[in-house]
Amino acid sequence: MSGAQERITDALYGLGWAGVKKLPEPVAGRLGRTIADAVWKKRGKGVLRLEANLARVVPDATPEHLARLSKAGMRSYLRYWMESFRLPTWSKERIRNGFTPEDVHHLVDGLAAGKGVVLALPHMGNYDLAGAWVTTKLETPFTTVAERLKPETLYDRFVAYREGLGMEVLPHTGGAAFGTLARRLRAGGLVCLVADRDLSTSGVEVKFFGEPTRMPAGPAMLAQQTGALLLPVTLWYDDSAIMRGRVHPPIDVPETGTRAEKTSVMTQALADAFATGIADHPEDWHMLQRLWLADLDTFEERPA
Repeated sequence: MSGAQERITDALYGLGWAGVKKLPEPVAGRLGRTIADAVWKKRGKGVLRLEANLARVVPDATPEHLARLSKAGMRSYLRYWMESFRLPTWSKERIRNGFTPEDVHHLVDGLAAGKGVVLALPHMGNYDLAGAWVTTKLETPFTTVAERLKPETLYDRFVAYREGLGMEVLPHTGGAAFGTLARRLRAGGLVCLVADRDLSTSGVEVKFFGEPTRMPAGPAMLAQQTGALLLPVTLWYDDSAIMRGRVHPPIDVPETGTRAEKTSVMTQALADAFATGIADHPEDWHMLQRLWLADLDTFEERPA
C-alpha cells in the first residue's frame, strides 16, 4: 500500500469513528446494511473470497444458497463495523445488555480458580463487544494482541479504541507479547486471542472442515506453560439487537506427548470447537481472506 493509499485508509476509518458514532442506532444499522448490499453486489475480491470460504463450511450449498450466505455475511460484517464505530458511546448498561453468552460459567469458574484463563475466538460476530462485556459486566480486565496494521496511525486508532474499552493491547509483532501474556496468566489474569488465522511462521497444521490449514500455536502453548484454562468461544447474531455467544468446554492439556504433540492436539480441538460454532452460524464468520493451505498458492498471499 502506497503512502497516499495509507493516508486515505486512515482518513476513512477516522471518518467512520467520528461520524457513525453520532448516528442513532437504527440509522447506523440501516446504513451498514446499505453499504453491505452495495459491496456484495460489486462481487469484489473480498466477497468472492468469503463465498469460497463458505463453500467449504457448507459443501452441499447451491450457488444460490452461497450467494444468500455471502450477502448475509457482508451484512453481519458491516454490523460489526457499525457497532464498533459506536461502541465507545454506549452506556455501561447498553454494553451489559448487548451480549448474552451461553455457558459463561466456564469462564467465571476458571477465573475464580485463580490459575488464569485463555479465551480463543474465531473471526465471528463482534469480539470487541464481547470484550467490552467482559470488562463491564464481569468487571474483569484482560490482555489481547492486535495485528500491526498499515498505516501505523490506523493501528494506533485500534489500540486506543480497545484500550478505551478496558483492554490491554499488545502488538502481534516484536516477540515480547508471549512473555507478557504468560505473566498475566500466571498472575491469574485473563487473555483473549482471535485464533482462527495464523499470522506467524509457527502455526500448527490442523484439519478444518476437512482440509488442512494453520492456526496459531499461542493459545495451546500458553495453557501448557502457565496452567491456565483454555476456553474456545464462538459468537453470532440473531434478528435482535443482542449478540449471542457460547463459551465451549475447556480444552485439556494431554497427559502424554512432547510439547509439540500436545500443542497439535489442543489446537486441533480448538479448530473443532470453532468449526462447530461456524457451521451453526456460517453467515457470522467474517473470513474475507485466504485461509486454507490449498488457497495459499503464492508467497505474497501467505499470512505474514
